[in-house]
Amino acid sequence: MTHSELPLTPDYDAWPVDAELADVSFTPRLVTVNWSDGRTSRYHSVWLRENAADESTVNPATRERILDLSTLSAWPEVTAAEIDDAGALCVTFAPEDRRLRFHPGWLRANDYDNTSDPEAPLVPVTTWLGGSDAGPDTLDASGLLETEPGSEAEETVLAPALESVLGKGLVRLRNLPTEPDSIESLARRIGPVRPTNFGQLFDVKAKPDPDSNAYTSIALPPHVDLPTREYHPGLQMLYCLENTVEGGQAVMMDGFAIAEALRERHPKAWETLTRVRWCYANTARTTDYVWYEPMIRLDARGELLEVRIADFLRGPLQTAFEDVEPAYEALMVLQQLLRDPAFSIRFTYHPGDVVIFDNRRLLHARDAFENSTGHRWLQGCYMERDEVRSRYRMIQRARRQRRVDDAA
Repeated sequence: MTHSELPLTPDYDAWPVDAELADVSFTPRLVTVNWSDGRTSRYHSVWLRENAADESTVNPATRERILDLSTLSAWPEVTAAEIDDAGALCVTFAPEDRRLRFHPGWLRANDYDNTSDPEAPLVPVTTWLGGSDAGPDTLDASGLLETEPGSEAEETVLAPALESVLGKGLVRLRNLPTEPDSIESLARRIGPVRPTNFGQLFDVKAKPDPDSNAYTSIALPPHVDLPTREYHPGLQMLYCLENTVEGGQAVMMDGFAIAEALRERHPKAWETLTRVRWCYANTARTTDYVWYEPMIRLDARGELLEVRIADFLRGPLQTAFEDVEPAYEALMVLQQLLRDPAFSIRFTYHPGDVVIFDNRRLLHARDAFENSTGHRWLQGCYMERDEVRSRYRMIQRARRQRRVDDAA
């Protein structure tokens, strides 16, 4: 590599240079750069040293870090800093007397001095209500499974679908093939499937000797799947292969919208349901899954993380004696909210439809159906939220790579 080329970055991403480095100054432990658009960014010497892309810092084959800062004989400090003829930041570090180059697009993308929230979601999260005229975001996915994986044609459908899942927790795709197991081909466009005791894929239809209420024709109340697990699946797909029965309408509800309504209208119930740990149990003939968790969980920043609502999968409440009645009072307040049609969207599955939804946020339900009037066959599978985020980041990376290629 000559200095007419920008250096590698410590990742496999592509970083367009939307603003150039204008000038640089430094102290032993701080590098300050001014950008062509007027922004000023500061980078600590230790941060720069750890995030270099040379072979002493990362394995060039994997881009994973190999540098152990504690093996340096002293704190990494800056002895020189300049902008080279390629527009890269060049920094010389003591005690190694090592000169390292930094890509300006990567520096700008990782400018922690100016970010408002480094953990901001990839897509803004918006809660939603239902009602008689409401429905899920719906996309025509005809031809999706014939596109080349990773292509712009695939991205045309996949990108907005993932944006709906990330932002609203739900999307419906239509006009997909109705061959059995097509769901796995679709899922793998996003990432690996998570197997469970119900299998890699599972068939949702009435059958004799069922091991789940889902495998009957009875109505199902609003619920998330597998809250009995320490980490219940983050994503669920339900793919319609056949539906000729009377009834069986699907219901979807935004669990985050319900949680926010509970916080606003019933703060005492909110406090109880975010604190008391309920027992979730699936003690079947051949498996025995049990986990304890609050019905509403917040993350370390106080943002909604997940809901665990599934009345038919709650075991006996095991909590402090004085919390039992308040817990049940709060539960009944929540159950009343779940019956409010203002939170629900309702729709009928048609063959070739698939709904993809956040199983740790969305509640799904089903009306009873008359099994003797026809056949209702959905196939389902689970994935993790991480797979959706990873796949969406890969789409963003591909878009940045096209910008870099166009600029070149």
